[in-house]
Amino acid sequence: QVQLVESGGGLVQAGGCLRLSCAASGRTFSSYTMGWFRQAPGKEREFVAAINWSGDNTRYADSVKGRFTISRDNAKNTVYLQMNSLEPEDTAVYYCAADRGTRTYSGSSYYDYWGQGTQVTVSS
Repeated sequence: QVQLVESGGGLVQAGGCLRLSCAASGRTFSSYTMGWFRQAPGKEREFVAAINWSGDNTRYADSVKGRFTISRDNAKNTVYLQMNSLEPEDTAVYYCAADRGTRTYSGSSYYDYWGQGTQVTVSS
């Protein structure tokens, strides 16, 4: 069992940046693929980024490629999402998720554990 707690969300102006963190409990964190998803009001949850257990394989949604960076620190049981050049369209609740598999899938159904989410609001 893995418990995930996101932090770092908030209100930022367009063009600004935020770094989200996701702290995980459990001794097996380093073996999980980790992902970030987001859900805007009235929209379905969508994939943002994923990183494999070692950090050497990442995947991004086209909408965030070049602006967002996912990383992890297995010693701290934490995964990060650095978000730069934020746009109003990035406004959403951001969720951290853990997958017991080894591939960086973008489909939410592959992920086994989910955090409660953190709100990111980008003003224009």
